[in-house]
Amino acid sequence: MFGFSEEEIRRYSRHIILPEVGGRGQKKLRESRVLVVGAGGLGSPVAMYLAAAGIGTLGLVDMDRVELSNLQRQLLHTTADAGELKVESARRRLAALNSQLRLELHPVRLGADNVASLISGYDVVVDGVDNFPARYLLNDACVLAGKPLVEGGLLRFHGMAMTIVPGSGPCYRCVFPEPPPPGAVPSCSEAGVIGAAAGIIGTVQATEAIKVLLGIGRPLVGRVLTVDVLEGTYRTVEWGKNPRCPVCGEHPTITSLRELAEYDLACDLPGAGTRAP
Repeated sequence: MFGFSEEEIRRYSRHIILPEVGGRGQKKLRESRVLVVGAGGLGSPVAMYLAAAGIGTLGLVDMDRVELSNLQRQLLHTTADAGELKVESARRRLAALNSQLRLELHPVRLGADNVASLISGYDVVVDGVDNFPARYLLNDACVLAGKPLVEGGLLRFHGMAMTIVPGSGPCYRCVFPEPPPPGAVPSCSEAGVIGAAAGIIGTVQATEAIKVLLGIGRPLVGRVLTVDVLEGTYRTVEWGKNPRCPVCGEHPTITSLRELAEYDLACDLPGAGTRAP
């Protein structure tokens, strides 16, 4: 069936029996390529669930090394991995989860000079970065390239997620037109974050990527999901395109990656990953 081995049929049987997925959908997942930018709190559940789901090729972008302070939420890594490159630690964990997964590791820092080549060749990009400049850079680059982008952010007990499909809804700048001034919003290392919230938002992001790849359900396009785990509340806010958006509006002012050069140095700045709309 659809060229699956007996092992694959057993492994993905709970997907295959879903009418919305079936054998055809599972084959589509096997043929799909997803890039996860960041192998940390959000990237960990995203990568693990996509690997388990049978995504054929998974790219990981991260140049950081594992620290003990990561382990409270970054489940791709273990105590024994401390000091190792996160992408190498992730390689072992994901290969153990699904040996059929093809991994492409990118131990580099995201910047305007490499973002176009990094996202090229992938069907969907998932944002697991931890600073605003990199988040805006990914948004702008994906909109310019026409790449679907699944956003997620965390801070303290709060999280957010939204899906950007260029031409079919608002982008991140439509909701948040400009990055906050440096230092205006504390980073997770300054304000803290409850580890389990990363699992909630990362799982939502993985599900969104699968929905976009399969063309099923209602992705979070034109909607921002916000979560407050301390209060146990989940809220979805409808959001339309901003006709004056500088990247996807009627008269865009950001039309090429040359105009994103400001982010090369800015990507080193600390910053939190979420704001409430």
